[in-house]
Amino acid sequence: MKNNIKELRKSKSLRQEDLAEILGVTRQTIIAIENNKYDPTLELAMKISEYFEMSVNEIFSLK
Repeated sequence: MKNNIKELRKSKSLRQEDLAEILGVTRQTIIAIENNKYDPTLELAMKISEYFEMSVNEIFSLK
């Protein structure tokens, strides 16, 4: 699954550590998601979409 989290995070001037803390996950989780090496759980995907005020489909797409 592809995503645009890195671009969204940078648009808010957030470090990976900042976003990880906001979402209650580790920095390693954010790194893995941004590098398309980990697909987040539905719960985490929904937290991400709520934080960025976008739908899950706007953030994540199938390859």
